[in-house]
Formats: sequence, C-alpha cells, structure tokens
Amino acid sequence: MCQGLDSLPTSCLERAKELKALFRRFLLKPDLNIIRHSHKTEKLRLNMDEPLKWKESFANLLSNQNGLCLFRAFLVSEFSEENIAFYLACEDYRTTKTSSKLSAKAKKIYEEFICNDAPREVNLDHETKSITKKNLECPSQCCFNLAQEKIYGLMEKDCYPRFLKSPTYLEISQQVKAG
Repeated sequence: MCQGLDSLPTSCLERAKELKALFRRFLLKPDLNIIRHSHKTEKLRLNMDEPLKWKESFANLLSNQNGLCLFRAFLVSEFSEENIAFYLACEDYRTTKTSSKLSAKAKKIYEEFICNDAPREVNLDHETKSITKKNLECPSQCCFNLAQEKIYGLMEKDCYPRFLKSPTYLEISQQVKAG
C-alpha cells in the first residue's frame, strides 16, 4: 500500500512547502516573479486566483502544476498517494507510442498498482481488475481507461473534498480572498 512521505519525490514535498510560503509572499507583492531552486532554477509565475480555480473543479486542480503538487502532498499526508501516482502513470502510459514500450509499461503499472498485493495497490473492484488484466493481453493506449476513471472518480468524490477542507488549502484561499 502507501509508502508514506518517503515515496513522494523530495522535489514535490519541497515544492509543496515552498508553494505555501510563496503564496504568502505573492499576496504581499502581486507582481513578483518567484525563483525556486532545485536541480535547475525555474521561475514560477503564481496567479493570485489559482487556488480559487482549484475549487471550481477537480480537473482544474489536476491541470495546474502547483495545484497538482499540493494535492499530491496532501494525499501523502492522507496515506493515499498511490491514487494520484496511478492516475499520473496512466496519463504517461497513454502518451506512449511504440507497442514494445506499451507492453513493458503496462506490465509495470499493473504490477505496481493493480494486481493483488501490489506494493501501491489502488482500491479497485474485482470486475475492474479483471477487465484491466484482460486488456493487458493486447496492450493499447486505452487499456487502463476504466481503472483510471474509477480512481479519478474516487479522488474526485473523496480526496478532493477533503483537500478543499484541509488547513493548507483553506489558509491559502483565505489569504487570496483577503489579498
């Protein structure tokens, strides 16, 4: 199951902490370009209405790099980071072009997230697991679609509302509204 904070890339944890601090600073200086240091220096352009857009829809949250990073850090704290990891692995898998890579990636995703006793097993019903396993007999870019949709729905209905009620999100959105 979940491997805790150790399973989250250090860069994502650091970025989540930085984003919280950056939003605070950004509210004080709205036209500020903020530079963060990691393996390479990159400028973050923070938009004051980003956190408010995340509340509009789950899709908005996932499509925003800053929102995704904070959501992922939140899921780690909730011990359910495997859900977003699986979702993102499926998104990456869908962009794979060659059939030889599809097969190898499909096997890896299945063994890591779907099969019984997988190290980061996601919560899927037996029927979805069976359909997905059958889809792997002839891997295509859509063989994980059903499983990914189920996990997306689970996150949207369960994790996302808890994220919107989390102290970090509430604090950031209150500061944006006040700023």
